[in-house]
Amino acid sequence: MSEPGPLAPLDFLDIDHSLSDEERDIRATVRAFVADRVVPNAGDWFDEARIPRELPRELGKLGVYGMHLEGYGCAGTSATAYGLACMELEAGDSGVRSMVSVQGSLAMYAIWRWGSEEQKTRWLPAMAAGETLGCFGLTEPDAGSDPGAMRTRARRDGDGWIIDGRKMWITNGSIADVAVVWAATDEGVRGFLVPAGTPGFTAPEIRKKMSLRASVTSELVLDGVRVPADAVLPGVSSLRGPLSCLNEARYGIVWGAAGAARACFEAALAYSKERTAFGRPIAGTQIQQQKLAAMALEVNRATLTALHLGRLKDAGRLRPEQISMGKLGNVNAALEVARTARQVLGANGISLEYPVIRHMNNLESVVTYEGTADVHALVIGGALTGIQAFR
Repeated sequence: MSEPGPLAPLDFLDIDHSLSDEERDIRATVRAFVADRVVPNAGDWFDEARIPRELPRELGKLGVYGMHLEGYGCAGTSATAYGLACMELEAGDSGVRSMVSVQGSLAMYAIWRWGSEEQKTRWLPAMAAGETLGCFGLTEPDAGSDPGAMRTRARRDGDGWIIDGRKMWITNGSIADVAVVWAATDEGVRGFLVPAGTPGFTAPEIRKKMSLRASVTSELVLDGVRVPADAVLPGVSSLRGPLSCLNEARYGIVWGAAGAARACFEAALAYSKERTAFGRPIAGTQIQQQKLAAMALEVNRATLTALHLGRLKDAGRLRPEQISMGKLGNVNAALEVARTARQVLGANGISLEYPVIRHMNNLESVVTYEGTADVHALVIGGALTGIQAFR
């Protein structure tokens, strides 16, 4: 039996040992991109509430869009490898991971899972390359946690469809080339591919956000939008369609939240060794070591949870309720780590010179989107008791 290696403060439980060489290589590639392109600039992007227009194409060249999907220009990696990429992207900024999640796990997955062969061939290769951006229109001003209450409707009109309604809080909406819009019809809930520039379709950007500022968030307005018959996703006519996509995105968030927590912990650990008070580094005080130990526990626990769910997903055994547990636990843990790290940094904790306050603000959106913490708690509660509290 070999002796254990030296203890690594940033990988306390030696989780790296559980990864394959290919998984480590993919993680290293994404980590290097984030270190070079995102980390030095994310504070300015957040401060200026913008995302560089060239970044989507750069992410396409990196190969992270729909990387866990097979064919049509997608990389076809394991779910675990995709999760590791999400972790590294969100360690840079939640907005960057959100862009990738919406593109790959929502818009592309909807087409890949429920689209026709013609739709897949037309859209997916360009989306995988970052040449075409997509968004996902499900949430509405009055229908968030209850998508079955959506008011957006589509009706048949000759050989096409007419869509009327509004969608809200749509990532990538104002810069997307195509929107996957879900609407109630006489045949059930259907998905429609609506290209930007279609008459009656507009996507005004939502301003004055204090979270996910380095991300484009929009409203989608559909006023008598006419699309042809081949714009509808033929594979589904129920809420099963959009909910299956949300499960894909939530899985990525499980990993992403662990990345945001890790970034905050790393910043706090480094700062505690550099900052002196009363003649010595604050890392040498009991109260700060207690904070560091608590953060390290949550970061390692979140990463192990994400890895376990990734292995289940690769084995075809991952259930939606388990994703809910992962999202609920990891995002709440990441929020706690961010708040603790902010205390370690003291006044510097609110400065964008450090990543902590940015992650802390971003996580306030992450805890709400793709299912609020309350809804995921009820999903878990229903699975435990057999009684659905919100139906």
